[in-house]
This record gives sequence, structure tokens and C-alpha cells, in this order.
Amino acid sequence: MLSVLMRARKSLGQILVAASAVVLAACVPAAGPTPGAGNASGKIQVALLVPAGSGQASDELLARSLQNAARMAISDLGGSAQVDLRVYSTAGSPATAAAMATKAVAEGAQVILGPVFAQEANAAGVAVAASGVNVLAFSNNPDIAGNNVFVLGPTFGNTASRLASYAVRQGKSKVMIVNDRNSAGEIGRAAIAQAVSASGGTVVASGNYEFSQNGVMAAAPGIAASARAAGAQAVFLTADTAGALPLISQLLADNGLSSASAQFIGLTRWDIPAATLGLPGVQGGWFALPDPALYAQYQSRYQSTFNEPPHPISGLAYDGIAAIGALMKKAGPGPLSKQALTQSAGFVGVNGVFRLRGDGTNERGLAIAQILNGRAVVIDPAPRSFGGFGS
Repeated sequence: MLSVLMRARKSLGQILVAASAVVLAACVPAAGPTPGAGNASGKIQVALLVPAGSGQASDELLARSLQNAARMAISDLGGSAQVDLRVYSTAGSPATAAAMATKAVAEGAQVILGPVFAQEANAAGVAVAASGVNVLAFSNNPDIAGNNVFVLGPTFGNTASRLASYAVRQGKSKVMIVNDRNSAGEIGRAAIAQAVSASGGTVVASGNYEFSQNGVMAAAPGIAASARAAGAQAVFLTADTAGALPLISQLLADNGLSSASAQFIGLTRWDIPAATLGLPGVQGGWFALPDPALYAQYQSRYQSTFNEPPHPISGLAYDGIAAIGALMKKAGPGPLSKQALTQSAGFVGVNGVFRLRGDGTNERGLAIAQILNGRAVVIDPAPRSFGGFGS
């Protein structure tokens, strides 16, 4: 079994749940934009804020991958849109992010793409709010969304909604929620509860555990007993693969609770790292993800172009450029408007279909996979439009 609960983790405000896939065209459902159709100069100036300069090797890798993905997206736009991309390094610092956002707007930026971390994105948004320039952040934290800040990362609310609605349609309407007793776990629990209710299901029981190895071991027998007593048809877990998932799933199975008796559902990706798929406790479990076949195409293109694999969240930079390029036809001189960004038809990017909401969050078309014999098998495909999921 994988070792668990042994490494420090950043707070929810500093992480982004990875979810990437690809479609090789970047467009809205209508015809593609043409240069100069709305923008007076025929170009749009985009500021890309990346975490380079922090001194952390992981941040440098992420910064490079985000730049590469953005440039790939610009190339894929071909002659349909002209994007003037200018890169600014934030060093992963909110103060520096605010300063770079201010500088970018002073230099003519009409929209800001990035930064990665939630506190950075919040600072950047506040710094340029009076200018009317919108910030498309790579964060997945809905707490910072709103006003001129949009989050591109897959949110707990969107993922929970997709899974809960599918579960209810499959007759798994009586749900028990099991969460880590930390900030991410509590936010995830709330998202699941809201999604289950909105989907017509019922939360029949809840359980949690202290975020430690001893805490999980102490809580597992009681959680299993509660699920049985409540007649839960599904157990929805907030745990992730880098944290408690390997241990809690196995201990629940050891106590007679598994997907064979009550469907296990994961709020996070259960296929990263791939070794997780072989764990006994997760067999039969469901989780949501973008179309894996499409991600394989993106990964292959990126690898062949840049001679290294893409960072798991690099696709969000591609998505941002895809949306910006597609909107140039409607964009007038000056900042790209909130009304344009929140068009109901949405966009197509490397993570499949997505659209931005007026509250700054997003909706993404996700597939549902089940772990069968150590493999993730798609059991309900990602939508190709917002006409309906699984269609």
C-alpha cells in the first residue's frame, strides 16, 4: 500500500486539483473569430502570470509548462486570432502578483491569464479591479471567485454535482459523506451535501476523521457501522490519493464496507498517480475526470513539441487562450468584458467543454470513470456541449 499522510500539504488556497484532457481545436460552437472583427487593433494583449522566480524547482517547471501550453494554443488558433502574449513572473508571491498585474495593465493588457495560487489571484484581481481588466486564474478555489476574478481550475462543486446527479440516476440516492477533518475536507463535504440535495438525493449519514494515520484507523470502524445502520447506497469520500484515500478505502473494506455493498465515490482524481488504481480498497469506485483519450492526445502533442511531458494543470493555460481567442470577434477595444467571458455556449479547450459563470466559478464537462481490475474505465462519457451530460 502506498505510504500516506506523511508529507506536508499546502492549504486549499495554495493547491489546484489537477484535471486535464484535450481537444485539438479551440473554438466556441459557432464559427471561429476573425482578426480585427471586434478589436480595433486586430490583436488582443494577454498577460500570463506564472510562478517563476520563487526559487522552487516545481514552480519553475510549472511556469515553463504554462507558457508552453499557452503558446501551443496561440499556434492552434492559426490566423483566426492574433494574441500578443506577455509573460510576467510572480515568484508565487501575492505582493509580486499584484505588482505584476498592475504593470501588465499599465503596459496595455486587456485580460490577465493566471496566476496559479489563490492568494496570488486574489491580490492580482484587487490590484486591477478599477481598470476593468478580468483575471482568469488557474486556481480552483471558489472563495476567491467573483468581481473581476474567474477560476479556471475544476471546482469541488462542479465535480460533486456531476457525480451526485449520476449516482441518483443510477439509484444510489442515499448517500453517506466521509471527509477529512481539515479545511479541504470541510469544503468538500459542503460541496457534496449541496450537490446531493440539488440532485434529488439524501444525505443519510456523515463521518469524518482526524487527518492523521491514527485518526483514520480510529474512525474507520465507526464509519463503516454508520453506513450500514443508515442504509447508505453510496459513500462519497473527500480523501485524495496523496492523503488519506489509500488508507481509508482499505480500512473501510476491512470493516465490511466497499463498493460491493455501498458505492464508493471520490471527489478527487483517483487515477493520479496511476499506482492508486491497483489498490484493493478503491476497486469499483467512481470518480470524475476529463476524457482520458483526449488528454492522451494533448500529452502526445505536448511531448513531441517540447520534449517533456506537460504539467498536469498546464491545460488550463491552453483553455484560457482558447476562450480569449474565440471571443476576439466580439471584443471591442479595451478589456475583455465579463459579459463576453460568461457566454452560455461556453468554449472548447484542452479539458473539453467549459464555461465561466457570472459568480467567477466555472462549469466543466466531465466523464465518470469506474476502477475495474486496476484500470479506470469510463462508464459515462464527458459531454461535448452543454445540452446534457453523458450525451
